[in-house]
Amino acid sequence: MPDAAIPVLESLIEVELKTLPYSAVPQLSVKDMAYATGDERLKPFYAFEPSLEGFGQAIEERKKFEVNRGALVEVLKAQYSHLSAGNAVHSNIEALLDSNTFTVTTAHQPNLFTGPLYYIYKIISTLNLAEKLKKTYPAYHFVPVFINSAEDHDFAELNHAHLFGKKIIWESGEQGPIGQMQTSSLKAPLDELQQILGNSVGAGEIFELIKEAYTQHTHYAQATTHLVNALFQAYGLIVFDPNGPELKRLFIPIIKKEIFENASKPHVEATTAALEAIGFSGQAFARDINFFYLGAQSRERIVKQGEYFEVLNTSLKFTAAEMEAELEMHPERFSPNVVTRPLYQEFLLPNLAYVGGGGEIAYWLERKQQFAHFGLFYPVLVRRNSALWIDKGSANKIEKLGLSVLDFFEETDSLIKAYIERQAGDKLHLDDEKNKLLQLFESIKEKAAKVDQTLVSAVMAEHAKQLKVIEQLEGRLMRAEKQRHETAVSQIKAIREKFFPGNGLQERQDNLGAFYSKYGSAFISTLKAHLQPLGQDFFIFIEK
Repeated sequence: MPDAAIPVLESLIEVELKTLPYSAVPQLSVKDMAYATGDERLKPFYAFEPSLEGFGQAIEERKKFEVNRGALVEVLKAQYSHLSAGNAVHSNIEALLDSNTFTVTTAHQPNLFTGPLYYIYKIISTLNLAEKLKKTYPAYHFVPVFINSAEDHDFAELNHAHLFGKKIIWESGEQGPIGQMQTSSLKAPLDELQQILGNSVGAGEIFELIKEAYTQHTHYAQATTHLVNALFQAYGLIVFDPNGPELKRLFIPIIKKEIFENASKPHVEATTAALEAIGFSGQAFARDINFFYLGAQSRERIVKQGEYFEVLNTSLKFTAAEMEAELEMHPERFSPNVVTRPLYQEFLLPNLAYVGGGGEIAYWLERKQQFAHFGLFYPVLVRRNSALWIDKGSANKIEKLGLSVLDFFEETDSLIKAYIERQAGDKLHLDDEKNKLLQLFESIKEKAAKVDQTLVSAVMAEHAKQLKVIEQLEGRLMRAEKQRHETAVSQIKAIREKFFPGNGLQERQDNLGAFYSKYGSAFISTLKAHLQPLGQDFFIFIEK
């Protein structure tokens, strides 16, 4: 029986679509906003403009760089031999053998149940970019690729998912690369997920997809690949796990340079210093050796101590000759860190663009000089789409409050204050009284100065004291008015926290399952129909 997969729907959720310039979204970081809005200061740190014209230049430059397409396709076919994928995926894998085919790529660690929504937004942004490029440059083929970065070992960052205000946590009891962990420890999170999702048709559908993925495979990496394939295979997305001896063997020359020559550090540090000089802090810390060593349940840094190469927190110790022999015999044991992972991705793929969030783009902006040193193509950096989804019930509440969705981008206290002031009119402000008080004390000050100049400071001190009393009364008026509107204030707080949890963006917390349970696969189809790559706008979906 073939693996389950979601369909591509023609019927979409009816929504009102609003956009907001990235510059008007206070939840974004300074560097993220700067790149997204084309800040001139950052232009020396990337090679091509993230525009259709920029891609024309990138295509011509990319042709100059060779890639082992045969080895790549062979590995992909082997990985997909354990999956059921549609014709679109297999066609795209075969297309990679053609020199006129390029990839557009995104990547992410294997978050539990796909983690926060931006995981999904990254993939949809990549799919839409590939389609847009095909329309613009029909002589070429563009294949969307999702890299399952399963070598990551930051378990606490990936072992949870948020649905309907509840947090599901996976306790595996293992250490090391997350992709190597056993799926047998996922029974409790799966049971909890099923209970939280409820009994809707969409809830049943998404749960079965997830359950099938996590119960048909022994290791977590394969389970994650299965799940992402099930969600997006209809769109031709290739899910790629680059960890393995076949492809890492090809990467040995660059691994050697990194381990024996410490090649990356000076280039990354120079770029970081240049970014700091124009006001942007560094993102990644480059080490002398930017590789980990993979064990059965470990992923530990390789360091040089005197004449030996050691693996931290283990007893492993290599001479230079032994380290070289280990690399030749077992290249799969050498795992790139955040500084060298981009090199590995671009080395393997005929890639044109990397699609990532603001934090990822910040890492990539430190890489241009490093890529040049290793003779690798430096891709177009495309900021993934960001979005906020407002359900119909919440939209109605916002309208009844006399507020707009855009109001909720403000801090909660500012939003409530503005709401209360709007309801109260001018009853809360004592500006006229403050002005009259100032005029009174100015008059007293003038008279006091004529009698004794030393009395002036005493008069003004008394003014400050009386002004403080009025301001305190003003605060009491605001609190009293808040109490009169207690129900509305509670609603505002609840809505604000729902869409900006912890004052962050919805996309950084809420899981796909919460939306799929209500809308089914139409949620993904609707996002894909409306999100547009290469823009400078934040998307707001308001369900009608």
